[in-house]
Amino acid sequence: ADFFLMPSLFEPCGLSQLISLRYGTIPIVRETGGLRDSIHDSGDGKGNGFTFRNYNAHEMLGTIRYAKDVFQNRKREWNKIIDRGMAMDFSWNNSALKYQDLYWRM
Repeated sequence: ADFFLMPSLFEPCGLSQLISLRYGTIPIVRETGGLRDSIHDSGDGKGNGFTFRNYNAHEMLGTIRYAKDVFQNRKREWNKIIDRGMAMDFSWNNSALKYQDLYWRM
């Protein structure tokens, strides 16, 4: 798949978007809960997916159309989004190191 659509009303954490990143499938998500924490919009050239804020069909469709435009007309940018997503490390080892660093700083 090229896209993974997850327009959740609420999402406390979620693994589906992390799995999609690992396999190079770009997530399109609503900014809520863990989706907001793990998926960052590519509009600034630094994100790993596409996001929309409000829970409505118009905003979701606009985001899907934007993602489709990037996919069809800006392959270099599309490939960079895939690379950024696949390079992310959501492993427990990474999280443990961040907690360890926080504890040492406190």
